[in-house]
Amino acid sequence: PRDPNRAVGASAHAQPAPPPLWRTAGVKLLTAIMSPIAELGALSRMLGQVVFWGLRPPYRGRIFIHCMEYVGVQSIFIVGITGFFVGAVLGLQLVNGFRDLGVESQTGSVVGFALSREIGPVFTALMVSSRAGSAMTTELGSMRVTNQIDALITMAVNPVQYLVVPRVVAGLLMVPILTIFFDVIGMSGAWLVCTKLLGLDSGVFLDRMRWIVDWKDVHLGLTKAAVFGVTVCLIACRQGFYAKGGAAGVGQATNRSVVHNAIAILLLDYLVTGIVLGEGLG
Repeated sequence: PRDPNRAVGASAHAQPAPPPLWRTAGVKLLTAIMSPIAELGALSRMLGQVVFWGLRPPYRGRIFIHCMEYVGVQSIFIVGITGFFVGAVLGLQLVNGFRDLGVESQTGSVVGFALSREIGPVFTALMVSSRAGSAMTTELGSMRVTNQIDALITMAVNPVQYLVVPRVVAGLLMVPILTIFFDVIGMSGAWLVCTKLLGLDSGVFLDRMRWIVDWKDVHLGLTKAAVFGVTVCLIACRQGFYAKGGAAGVGQATNRSVVHNAIAILLLDYLVTGIVLGEGLG
């Protein structure tokens, strides 16, 4: 005969049935849709706090200068190296491609146009995000998990005003300056390769560049750089400010910061271009 006590014990230890596949897939899909919306809302909220606290005293000039030095001066080397080789490769590719069409004289104009409007601000923002943005996330994340941000609140110091505002302002001011530096170095690298290695006439290269590139192109590039600078520092600070889970959580926040910044830079590049040109947005 079957033991009733054994049957009851077996049923008590039985594993619950897994949820149906459609429910699991639906939850994952809904999470994937809602996570970017929630992140955008959190960024908008922090941006509002930055604007609010940035207009209120005290203004800590020493912290502002330190952040600008960290974002700007310490990024000169990586931005310069990147700009030189991007310009050199761009010139090399264009000259060899244009020679097949018999229009290699237009190399200078295309180099100047591409660097000033697109390549300069995008690559500069990506370099700043990789170097300074990731460090911001790590620094603020470490302060969060070690309760240093809570200590600032205890001392009646607003952490957004003290930690986030100087970094966002530094990004707003320094990324456009770094973009100008990137453009100059990139054009120099392209000129060097095209004229000294590939035999293109220097006068033709520079004349075509001056002829096609005007203030509107520079203005568009600097506008993008300012938007990218604010976005990079805002995302980096947001990820670090709300990091949790100890050292592993700080590492995950830094990873998210770099990935989100790369996506945001490319998305904003299209949006700003469409807004300024009045096309491509429907």
